[in-house]
Formats: sequence, C-alpha cells, structure tokens
Amino acid sequence: MDGLPPFHDVLQQTLLETLRDVAPILLVILVFQFLVLRRRLNKPWRMLKGGLFVVAGLVFFLMGLEQALFPLGRSMAEQLTDPEFVSGAAATGDTIAHWSAYYGVYLFAFSMGAAAVMVEPAVIAVAMKANQLSGGAIHANRLRIAIAVGVGIGIAIGAFRIITGGSLLYFILGAYCIVILQTLFAPRHMIPLAYDSGGVSTSTVTVPIVAALGLGLAANLPGRSPLMDGFGMIAFAVVFPIISVLAFAQFAHWQQRRDNHGGRQHESETDHRPGE
Repeated sequence: MDGLPPFHDVLQQTLLETLRDVAPILLVILVFQFLVLRRRLNKPWRMLKGGLFVVAGLVFFLMGLEQALFPLGRSMAEQLTDPEFVSGAAATGDTIAHWSAYYGVYLFAFSMGAAAVMVEPAVIAVAMKANQLSGGAIHANRLRIAIAVGVGIGIAIGAFRIITGGSLLYFILGAYCIVILQTLFAPRHMIPLAYDSGGVSTSTVTVPIVAALGLGLAANLPGRSPLMDGFGMIAFAVVFPIISVLAFAQFAHWQQRRDNHGGRQHESETDHRPGE
C-alpha cells in the first residue's frame, strides 16, 4: 500500500538493526561484570526480561518514527508553508514571503516543541529527582514548564532562522552569550540543573519531531537546502531551555528576596509603633 514495504519486512529489518546497535552496550556490561568485577549477575532472568522489553520498545518506537512522526513533521511543514495558507500567498516560484507571514509556522513550532518536552521521559525524571533532592524547594511541574517554554521558543526561533536564511553560527553564539551572562547572576544551586536541562530536553520524543519539522521546512521552502538549512534545529532545543531555566531561577530568587525584605520591613514597623 502506497509503495510501503510489507510490515513484517520492516519489523525484521528494524529488529536486526536494533540488536546490532544494542550489542556493543551489552558486550561492555558483560565484560566488566565477569572480567573486571568477577561477579555473577544479580537476578539475571529479571534483567533478561527487562532487556527484551527495551529491545521491543526500541523496535516499535523506531518503526513509529519512520511511519508516523517523520511523515507528520514533513506534512505539517508542507501545509504550513503552502502559498494558499501563507498570508498574502507570496511564497510562489523561487521567492519566499516576508518572514512575518509565516506566523502559523512559528506558532506550530512553539506549541509542538513545548508539548513534546512536557511528555519527555528524561525531563520528567530529572524534574522529579530535583524536587526530591531539594526537599520540595524546586517544584517539578514548574521546572518542566520552564524547560518546555525554553524549547518552544528555541524551536520557533529555529524555524525563523530557516525561513529567513540566517546564519546558524550567529544565532547559537548569541544564545550562548546570553547563557554566560545569566550564569554570572543566577543562583549557584540552579546552574548545574539548568545546564542539564538543555541535555534532557533533547531525548526520545523531542528530537524526532524537531528534526522532522526542520527538514520538512527546508524541503518545502524555495531556495532552502535540507542538508544546509534543515539541520541545526536541535541545537536551539538544547540552548534555550538553559536560558529559560536560569531566567526562572533568577525570577524566583528575586521574588523570594522581595518577600523577605517586605516581611522584615513589616516587622520593623510593628516593633516601632508608638504605645506598644
């Protein structure tokens, strides 16, 4: 159907490729376990069952990427850049409409990036662990929202770069300059978490969607190259969560200092009231 290979052929090929990719990891673990540590595996049958679940999950996930997420990203990019949808219908032939006409692309990029990160397993795990280790001082859901906002903004700016044909170097350098300035003034305990947020935001769910969107945009815009312009979107999804988490930490720190100052001022006025 539609020129697609039979399901069992795709399943078999993906399974073989997954086993080939997982084999080096398994080999390293077994070598260190038996030759370096010289100990037997603890609960080997349980580990074997878990390993089979991992392989099965990877197989079906990779098949889902190829048959759903990548085509979806290309399809959305094609529809959002269609001359009939773009405001003014100016994106025809070898010309591209003014960047402001692609508001639908920016809105979709922000929404899709933020939504993908909110369900990213790595982000959820880090947020829960940060909440646990901080004794509740770092709210898990607020941290996830801060990361999601950063990724959404980053993907929207990445789409803007593809549409305008701007230099990836200048965009990324500018973003990291902001990160460096924020690092100088941000609360010290939040800096490592903010930097890690940039890594965990680009994991299993986010990367395929972001890559598909970038490649789809570059393929459907006149004068853009999927190789030269389509890649680079993931870099925006790495750096902008750092900016958003540091900004969130700075705002929370400023609000806490303001509340503490207001409380001390209120106590001072109470202590100096006449007749008390």
